[in-house]
Amino acid sequence: MKTEDTPFEGGPMDGRVLPVLLGITSHPPKTYRIPVPDPHGGPPTVLVYRRVPRTQGARPGLSRRWKYEYDPEGKQSSRLKWPWSKPDTTPPGKPHDSDE
Repeated sequence: MKTEDTPFEGGPMDGRVLPVLLGITSHPPKTYRIPVPDPHGGPPTVLVYRRVPRTQGARPGLSRRWKYEYDPEGKQSSRLKWPWSKPDTTPPGKPHDSDE
């Protein structure tokens, strides 16, 4: 498997560079999760980092190099985000479908 030294910015991993496995497209994963064990034996804390372009390529929108930025919220998507999917436009606190 091929790896690439990828820098991390923000959070506890700020300034570190780790070898990250590349996928079949030669890109690192979009999200990198690092479980950190609790010193008191509780559930582990998970640090979440999101992949962002490190430098711009020759053309806008194309990047060959990546870095990870800390995501303090660490929200996990509940559904797949397909390019053809419509965004959820339901206001928070209201049901999706009402049969009244």
